[in-house]
Amino acid sequence: MTTCPALLLSAPASGQGKTTVTAGLARYHRCQGRNVQVFKTGPDFLDPMILERASGQPVYQLDLWMVGERDCKALLYQAAQTADLILIEGVMGLFDGQPSSADLATYFGVPVLALINAHAMAQTFGAVAHGLAHYRPGLPFAGVLANRVAGPGHAALLAESLSPEIRNYGWLPRDGEITLPDRHLGLVQAAEIADLEKRLDAVAARIGQTGLAELPPPVTFPTITVEPLPPLLKGVRIGIARDLAFAFLYPANLETLRAMGAELTFFSPLTDAELPEVDAIYLPGGYPELYLETLAGNTSLRTALHRHYEAGKPIYAECGGLLYTLESLADKEGHRAPMLGLLPGHAALQGKLAGLGMQSVQLPEGELRGHTFHHSKLETPLVPLAYGRRQRDGQVGEAVYRVGRLTASYLHLYFPSHPEAVARLFRP
Repeated sequence: MTTCPALLLSAPASGQGKTTVTAGLARYHRCQGRNVQVFKTGPDFLDPMILERASGQPVYQLDLWMVGERDCKALLYQAAQTADLILIEGVMGLFDGQPSSADLATYFGVPVLALINAHAMAQTFGAVAHGLAHYRPGLPFAGVLANRVAGPGHAALLAESLSPEIRNYGWLPRDGEITLPDRHLGLVQAAEIADLEKRLDAVAARIGQTGLAELPPPVTFPTITVEPLPPLLKGVRIGIARDLAFAFLYPANLETLRAMGAELTFFSPLTDAELPEVDAIYLPGGYPELYLETLAGNTSLRTALHRHYEAGKPIYAECGGLLYTLESLADKEGHRAPMLGLLPGHAALQGKLAGLGMQSVQLPEGELRGHTFHHSKLETPLVPLAYGRRQRDGQVGEAVYRVGRLTASYLHLYFPSHPEAVARLFRP
């Protein structure tokens, strides 16, 4: 066993400022010379980009269903051996989802800090805090922090409303200097926020004036041994699209490929004219709809991808990668541009979510777990190879398409959920 100070930051709902505060807290303690390891509860690509910049380390997922209890234990145990502080950013509201952030906190005994957006709120703040603290008996509850507070007078009203047994960690002001910008899939990518370092330092300075400047109590994490993966991809060269249009990559996915012996190389569909010398291609999710003309105009890379496909080499594409493989894609304004044309079909961005939630899928290679989250709709004459199964209710989920060695879906798969199946997807 090993111990390490740890804290899970959650809230009553999305949009309360969890990522901003978690990132500011990580940056504050990093500036004090501490080694901070941050995790994200549930599936997410955008928040971890911000959290990685704040902490200086890759951010991994923790989820009792998608990642699994054993791998969650292993990730926390490994982190506790070297970290001075473990931070976990919750997903949505504290009790949302099955399993929820509260389930994770209770399972591992990690204390919960509830962040409450107090804008336009006074004494009801105490009622919300009381509900979060007492809704689940046995929840390790650390206390509350008020966010987006108008000033000291407002903060005093909020503090007066709290029950004596609930610790008040203080407050953060409404301040555009520390707010992180967002768009239709969530926060703007870290690489696109020009003044991100300034924002992180600003919120870290604010954190230093709250009770969060103290380290939380240590949590004990049990020892667990993880067996090495077999070298099923030894010598296989995998080219991975990675730029502002294709950036939704779990660090654990990349590490799983490397652990099985794959040689990873990265290329940009936005700027590269040729593919690297590779045996397989991975087209991850992202924002192809924001770069329609650039993607459509890169005809030389399109030709190279067609050559790769026609040679019968594997291509795995998910969500934004799926959209890139279609005949065309339209943005939310209705502007349409040609894409790769490897798969028959057309897609268009919608004004609201078209898919959301955890799913598993049984492929010929094996069963994998992951999630879906997208705003586009696809029309294709293709008959699906398989359908995902929704974790919440067992209903039919996203379609998976296969033409030759090209496999594509809206699903974002979590590779450690079945490494051997992943190896079969990418192996020539």
